[in-house]
Amino acid sequence: MNSIAIVILNWNGKALLEKFLPSVTKYSDGAVLYVADNASTDDSVAFIQQQYPDVKIIKNNGNYGYAKGYNIALKDVEEDIYVLLNSDVEVTDGWLEPVLELFEADAETAIIQPKILDYKNKALFEYAGAAGGFLDKYGFPFCRGRIFETLETDNGQYNDNAEIFWASGACLFIRKSVFRELEGFDEDFFAHQEEIDLCWRAFNANYKARYCYNSTVYHVGGATLQAGNPHKTFLNFRNSLWMMIKNVPAGQLFPTLFIRLSFDGMAGIRFLLQGQPAHLWAVLKAHFNFYLRFFHFLNKRKSKQYKNYYKTKSIIIKYFLKNGKVFDF
Repeated sequence: MNSIAIVILNWNGKALLEKFLPSVTKYSDGAVLYVADNASTDDSVAFIQQQYPDVKIIKNNGNYGYAKGYNIALKDVEEDIYVLLNSDVEVTDGWLEPVLELFEADAETAIIQPKILDYKNKALFEYAGAAGGFLDKYGFPFCRGRIFETLETDNGQYNDNAEIFWASGACLFIRKSVFRELEGFDEDFFAHQEEIDLCWRAFNANYKARYCYNSTVYHVGGATLQAGNPHKTFLNFRNSLWMMIKNVPAGQLFPTLFIRLSFDGMAGIRFLLQGQPAHLWAVLKAHFNFYLRFFHFLNKRKSKQYKNYYKTKSIIIKYFLKNGKVFDF
């Protein structure tokens, strides 16, 4: 069996560690548990040392966000499988075994996501991943079990080990060899959608991502940045555009970006009409960053021909104009 490392990234998260670390230690026999600390200023590191002496602590010397924080921390983690686990996730009995079995069964499967349900309402799929992620042609992410703000109830409708396009960064299993081959996360992203970019690059390299239905975790979500935070809006819009420059097939890149930017403009107008000018400004800032660093990200493209990546042409049209609130692909 592959060896497995569970790595929790922490920044001033003592309260979350107190609440959720017990389930991880209880249900993760055989795994090596790490907490990668992004230079916390609270006493979360001291808490771990005192209460969980078997947990290994990796001390980063700055708050590097999700992308760089994990890149630095994982350099010295040598287990075969990495589990990148948010500090606001409760795991369940038997959550590791079925995922490891999927890895053992298929060498091309490089990334796996468990079923992610809402910690606050455990009958619902959770926003950040649900039953596995996909993209539309214009780079908008959605999930089996969650399209935009609509969450489905888990009635067993996604009880299959399906191939997916992206796995949630809230609980992402990845082979160490593939993580290192892909050179980890893109550190320019800082946080948000870097896991989609990583999965997209894995897809372009002919690896598979899968969803494992009989492994379940519960995610709080929004513990670092709430959904209504304009900075989160900025990061999501900016990073989505950046990853499109890197990963959309060459012949489709410019027309796809043009239409995507138009959709973003409509989203900005919608924010304004909803009385959220700070979010409109976040979209404008994201576009400024897109233009400012366009050639920087264009130079990150690989030379190989990229593959078609999208599940549907426009999830926005399907959702808002055709009442497509439920995943039915």
